[in-house]
Amino acid sequence: QVQLVESGGGLVQGGGSLRLDCARSGNIFSINLMGWYRQAPGKQREMVATLTSGGTTNYAESVKGRFTISRDNTKNTVYLQMNKLKPEDTAVYYCKANKGGVDYWGKGTLVAVSS
Repeated sequence: QVQLVESGGGLVQGGGSLRLDCARSGNIFSINLMGWYRQAPGKQREMVATLTSGGTTNYAESVKGRFTISRDNTKNTVYLQMNKLKPEDTAVYYCKANKGGVDYWGKGTLVAVSS
């Protein structure tokens, strides 16, 4: 089992920045992919950014150049640095780990961006 806990969400003005943290615990050995996803009210959950165990990153077109996914293995934490935030970035942000074909999700953290 893998446990994920997100933190760092909040209310921010448009153009501002936030950093989300995803703390990993449990059997985190051999996690092959970590990702950040988001779900806005009335919309489906969508991929924001992913990071493979080999270090390859992938971003949604809407966040390229503004968001950065990274990790600190010494702290068992994955980050999402979000800059130049827009009101359309408002959503609940979820952390996901994939291990052996099984997805593990955190409970999410709310990011609200005012105009």
